[in-house]
Amino acid sequence: MKEFQGFPARMEFTSIPNVFFSSLLPRITDMAELKTTLHVIAVLYRKKGHPRYVSCGELLANTGLMDGLKAIGGSPEEALRRALKMAAERGTFIRLALDKDGDSEDVYFLNSVSDRQTVAKIESGELKLAGLKASRQTYVETGELPDIFTLYEQNIGMLTPMIADELRDAENQYPQDWIRDAIKEAVLHNKRSIKYIAKILENWSVEGRSDGTYQRDSKKTDPDRFIKGKYGHMVQR
Repeated sequence: MKEFQGFPARMEFTSIPNVFFSSLLPRITDMAELKTTLHVIAVLYRKKGHPRYVSCGELLANTGLMDGLKAIGGSPEEALRRALKMAAERGTFIRLALDKDGDSEDVYFLNSVSDRQTVAKIESGELKLAGLKASRQTYVETGELPDIFTLYEQNIGMLTPMIADELRDAENQYPQDWIRDAIKEAVLHNKRSIKYIAKILENWSVEGRSDGTYQRDSKKTDPDRFIKGKYGHMVQR
């Protein structure tokens, strides 16, 4: 095997969502699925225009991916199709089988909120892809709620070690559904900080909750209600 010569001084980068490392990567045990997942994310990242999707044919023509799958053993094409099936079933990608001139063409979208909306529009006929039409969709909804660390990363920001410690402390003090709702509340009012979330939880523990709302109805419409108390000076706007 030829030794890797190192990274050059000038190079391009591919953006990988943080949630891939915190939630998805620990669950992937198949090397073909891992290699394929990373290649698909990279291809989608470099795509221009809307919507962004990649076809199975494009992946079969990707020499970097196919050479990587050869090392796994067996047919690279079989390894690719198996890996795509696993990734779609896991919920990483949404597979849409499209009709192209009478032949079926599998295309893959990232399983994100915006791409789920795009797929729904394609299936309803509201959005049309040139030369392609939807025939069926394969997507398995896991129904599993994200943990609070993933939810924080997806909605608030980078999960630093200090923030992770604060979330663990919150886990020991409050129910998980409280923490999830506090994160949603922070996003709703665009107060995206761990201190604001902590203040929400503190207020709920003191004032109580009723049907997911605050007991003091007069505070429901005031987004600054959590920064007006004794510890308000600790919360950054």
